[in-house]
Amino acid sequence: AEQAKILVAEAEENNLSDKVKTERFERWYACSVGRPETDEIRGVAMNVLGNGLISAKHYEDALTVQEAELSMLRRVGAPEHSILVAQTNLSTTYARIGRHEQALQMSRDVYSGELKLYGEEHGRTVVAACNYATSLVGLERFEEAKSLLRKMIPVAQRILGDSHDHTLSMRSIYANALYQDTCATLDDLSEAVTTFEDTAR
Repeated sequence: AEQAKILVAEAEENNLSDKVKTERFERWYACSVGRPETDEIRGVAMNVLGNGLISAKHYEDALTVQEAELSMLRRVGAPEHSILVAQTNLSTTYARIGRHEQALQMSRDVYSGELKLYGEEHGRTVVAACNYATSLVGLERFEEAKSLLRKMIPVAQRILGDSHDHTLSMRSIYANALYQDTCATLDDLSEAVTTFEDTAR
């Protein structure tokens, strides 16, 4: 199965003909189909297929695969962290196809799950909070985003450091939430500018 997966990747990378790509995909597909849902290779195959479809910008097709993967993980009683990863991928795909409310709901579920599983002071929880805040800002739910980020930015600074990418991303999202809000005060706008300047340093 691993060799077949490599052949498919090489076919795409080397811009081989559709016929060759199809032959290699069929070989890869034959290695994964027919296996029980609990088989690890089947799960990996679904994940690879979903990621490949995302890379090829076939988001609707990827969504179908990702929803099936999440459903399968739940049915077989997969570990919670595996379910949270699948939900994160699904949330991203929802956002890419314009289903922002579903992306928000999924990112909220992931944040709650990471919080429950790892606690507040964990890198995975920080990443989930960042994704959740991004969804909130995208739907112009600025107060919720600001509240979440005011709580989680100090956590990110404490466990990751001020210059870590996730900390900087959270600060940038916070500044966006401040200045994009139509109810922003002069103090909010001033804080947004300061936050952007501090983040740029």
